[in-house]
Formats: sequence, C-alpha cells, structure tokens
Amino acid sequence: MRIVIAGGHGQIALRLERLLHARGDEVAGIIRRPEQAGDVLAAGAEPVVCDLESASVGDVARHLEGADAAVFAAGAGPGSGAERKDSVDRGAAALFADAAEAAGVRRFLVVSSMGADREPIEGTDPVFAAYLRAKGAADADVRARAGLDWTILRPGRLTDDPGTGQVTLADATGRGPVSRDDVAAVLAALLEEPDTAGRTLELIGGDVPAAEAVRNVAAH
Repeated sequence: MRIVIAGGHGQIALRLERLLHARGDEVAGIIRRPEQAGDVLAAGAEPVVCDLESASVGDVARHLEGADAAVFAAGAGPGSGAERKDSVDRGAAALFADAAEAAGVRRFLVVSSMGADREPIEGTDPVFAAYLRAKGAADADVRARAGLDWTILRPGRLTDDPGTGQVTLADATGRGPVSRDDVAAVLAALLEEPDTAGRTLELIGGDVPAAEAVRNVAAH
C-alpha cells in the first residue's frame, strides 16, 4: 500500500511510519518544516513539505494522488493557542479530507481524542477545551462525507511508555491511558482492515493484541 500521513513528524506518525515501512508499505509524511525531513526519512517515509494551514486543496491532492489510504495525524501541538487548535485540528483535517476526496483516496483514518464527542466539562482548561471542540468538529465533518471510507480513532490519555501490543478497542472503552506505540500499532492494523470503515472507536491499554482487537471490531 501507499499511505500518506498528515502530521508526518508527530510522535504517533513517526511510530506509524516505522511500522508501515517495516512491513513493506510505501509511506509519505506531510510535514510543515523542511528541518523535520531527516526524522521522517529515518522512520522510512518520504518527507513531503506542505503547510496544511496555507495550502490549497489542489496542492494537497497532488501529494495524495495514487495513494491507497490517508491518515490525519496532524495537530497544533503543545504550546499552541486556541486559534491554532481550530486552524490545524479542525481546519487542516477538513482540508486533508477535501484533498483525499479530490484525489480519489477513499480509505481515511483520523487520530482524534477521547472526549471529542461531548462539550468539555466545566473548569476544563480553555485551550484544551478548544482542542476537544476542534477535534469534535473535524470528526463530524469527516463522518458526513460519503466519499470516504473513514475510521476515527479516539485514544485515551497518551503516554510514552513502551508499547505492550495489548489494547482495548471498542465503540466505548471508558477512560484510561494508552501508549503512543500501541496507538500506532492499532492504526497500522486498521489500514489493513477495511471492514472498520464507518466506525468511531475508542482505544486504551488492555489485554488483547492490537491486530486481534481490530479484527474483533471489524467482525461486529
């Protein structure tokens, strides 16, 4: 498969690139800054410099031509304010989905966030609340698109602990932590399981191997 990942220098994206490269897929990682290219190359992916906050649909669609799948793993990141949460976590997601449709790439995965489906509770940090609202709006936008075979993955609290390869994946899991390694492993498995299209799934650590967890979800 050829897979294009938006946010190609992100912590989950770099892990996913390594996994996909290791299994023989062709991977491109869209990055904003040229100095990020070395890390993407080291992960086994082709770096593509394209700023999703300023690019046109046509610009991005050209990078998606011939791809079998697209993964939106971009985010404004820590230290960014509410305005960039909207422009990246919502705006860039919509742009990437527009570009996938324009390029005829149906399989579309989104790395979202647990809690994106409801209004943030009172007292939530304003920037984090803006992030959750942006993610929720992006998810709703993608779910409304008949031209995409989308799957939305909503991990729990992300950690940098070494992955166990064991997860809990379901429509609703309850809250809990999950390692970025294991998020990447589940994304890699989802790319090989088209029967998960049309699903919004929550993910936390658990006791089922990642690929098996994805197969179980696809069967129900």
